[in-house]
Amino acid sequence: MQRRMTVHLQSEDFEKIINIGISLSTEKDRNRLLMAILDNGMEITNCDASTLYLYEDDKLVFKFMKTLSKGIDRGREEPIDDLPPVPMKEENVCSYAAIHREVVNIPDVYASSRFDFSGPRQYDSLTGYRTKSQLVVPLENNENELIGVLQLINAADEAGNVIAFDEQYELIIRSLGAMAAIELTNLSYVDALKTQIYSFVEALTTALEERTPYNALHTRNVERYASLLADYINELHRQGKCEEHFESARKEQLMLAALIHDIGKMVIPLNIMNKATRLDQEISRVDDRFKLLHALYEVDLLRGRITQEEYDRKASELQEDLAFIHETDTAGYVDDEAYAHIQQLAGKQHVSADGTVLPYLTERDVSCLGIRSGTLTMEERKEMENHVVMTSKILDKVKFYPGFSMVPKWVGAHHEYLDGSGYPNHLAGEELDFETRLLTVVDIYDALAATDRPYKQPIPRPQAIEILKDMAEKGKVDLRLVEWLNEALVIEEGMH
Repeated sequence: MQRRMTVHLQSEDFEKIINIGISLSTEKDRNRLLMAILDNGMEITNCDASTLYLYEDDKLVFKFMKTLSKGIDRGREEPIDDLPPVPMKEENVCSYAAIHREVVNIPDVYASSRFDFSGPRQYDSLTGYRTKSQLVVPLENNENELIGVLQLINAADEAGNVIAFDEQYELIIRSLGAMAAIELTNLSYVDALKTQIYSFVEALTTALEERTPYNALHTRNVERYASLLADYINELHRQGKCEEHFESARKEQLMLAALIHDIGKMVIPLNIMNKATRLDQEISRVDDRFKLLHALYEVDLLRGRITQEEYDRKASELQEDLAFIHETDTAGYVDDEAYAHIQQLAGKQHVSADGTVLPYLTERDVSCLGIRSGTLTMEERKEMENHVVMTSKILDKVKFYPGFSMVPKWVGAHHEYLDGSGYPNHLAGEELDFETRLLTVVDIYDALAATDRPYKQPIPRPQAIEILKDMAEKGKVDLRLVEWLNEALVIEEGMH
């Protein structure tokens, strides 16, 4: 007769079970949670082997397998792809437990005719193992949904002899499975919520990309650089060179922040968002005005108000001035000499016989052409900078689940500088989280290195990094992050 050891649970056993429940409830990684079910089930019952199946597509799929006496531990590093799923047929003990939601306790599989144990017997004949006792427990959540099956094999007594699983274990393991199944379901809900949030962000990002042909890749690039830098920081942490570390939840939150960091640009007028040069589309009005000026000087010549020599000089000046305006419109930087020339042009005008005055340049033209660097006037730049405020306003309307609660804070401050000279709130130093500092560095880097900006040439990595280092020396950005980004980019370049 099969020997069975009676289990007498002590207070320390109950304490252990409670601690297991607590650990399961705090585990946020699905695979680690599944492994905890298997490992804790084996430890509680003091058994030699186990298999954890997941219920997928009306089949039981092998997830983890472990046999202590054989040194087998599969599924943790690589998925178990060489074993076919178990069909949901009642002759299979695991399937039976899943179908009927029953715990099945088999003292000796070789003495049982209740189920088809040809599989274990074949395995035993090939490996020299002896499968004897089994405890098969269905895993279901609080909504009575089947999650999977835990199969425990060969319980042992204190002397190491294989014995049957005591019936008291049935309730304990089932309780363990129920707790774990509930947590798995909760993780699934969280995953579904994350997917929903990410899909919403993707939709907004796509809309922003479709809205403007410029900066279309910026959001994706910031996400990529943020991911690259976070992964490199993790490698430095692994080597003991950095205290910071991005576990999966922290990195997920960072990636969402990167994707959504410029969402406020949805409300920025397109004539500012898409302004490729200082005058942009307004250059055509300047061209038309200069054509009109040329015609007015011809009229003056025909009516004898100016001489042929004066007309020739005016026509030549018009041509030179218009060429200068076109050159300045697309220049990377307006120096003092060019700025003075613009102010000189601002004073030029044509006065008709009836006293009508036509200036060469309007106040708007002078304001735009006088932009030292970039394409936006001070007023336009302020409106563009307002995208950060609008981003915060938009995100204030979103109810983020706790795992993403820091996203609005990080995003709303990604244009702030460590010295307090950034915008919109002039935050400084310790007021800026590490993630915010990281987003600031990668955002600036992409703005420098971007290849899709019609108003500027892309800056090579070494030069872009030097600009960032100069900003760091002036106390604006985190030098560590600049150096780490450069190192990560160099490694990435070497891999391609």
